[in-house]
Amino acid sequence: MAKKTVRNEDNDISLIGDKLGFEGKEAYNLLRTNILYAVKRKERSARVIGVTSSVHGEGKSLTSINLAHSIAESGRKVLLIECDMRLPTLRKKLGQKKFAGLSNLLAGVDEEGEVLRQNVGAQGLDVIFAGKAPPNPSELLASHAFSRLIEKVENYYSFIILDLPPVCEVSDALIVSKLTDGMIMVVRQDYSRSTDLDYAMRQLEYVDAKVLGFVYNGAESKTKRYKYKYRYGKGYSSKS
Repeated sequence: MAKKTVRNEDNDISLIGDKLGFEGKEAYNLLRTNILYAVKRKERSARVIGVTSSVHGEGKSLTSINLAHSIAESGRKVLLIECDMRLPTLRKKLGQKKFAGLSNLLAGVDEEGEVLRQNVGAQGLDVIFAGKAPPNPSELLASHAFSRLIEKVENYYSFIILDLPPVCEVSDALIVSKLTDGMIMVVRQDYSRSTDLDYAMRQLEYVDAKVLGFVYNGAESKTKRYKYKYRYGKGYSSKS
């Protein structure tokens, strides 16, 4: 599948939240249920889940959005943080205006109340967008300011979903993995290469990241009744 085709599909706002078809919603609900069983909630603090991929174009940001949306629809409070400050896409995908975001907060330019967007697309779904592209995103994510942010906000949410950059392209996801309760790896049919995935998994293993499982994106539907443009395969499997 050509990268251009993947990019056009990923920017389609019809693939977000309530605009998903029946099969897509059910797939994300299944992912939500698996995570609820795979990661036990710590007392009075959120489950922190990182979502990444081997390379760009595999659907990690759409997965982050729709997972967060599904959790929020179940009545839980969710914070989605866009940690991909090099190539941010959440703002356009969610149809939002330009806001200050994570980079502004970590650099000390803006306060938390100035970067937090509440009830974005669903009741109980809050978002911190990436903000202005910084010269040093890896350093910002490795900073005490970021770890303090996670420690502070996890007392107010049931889940914190981190939309992370691809593992094979930058070190950001590896840096942040130590702050998570688990990582989800997104792969895409007819796009992901086994060599890239093998390399990404080795890198995560080196930093002792807990990989919860995989989201298999773009799989062909087995039924004709619920076909739609973006087909989300039931490819998540929890890892014990």
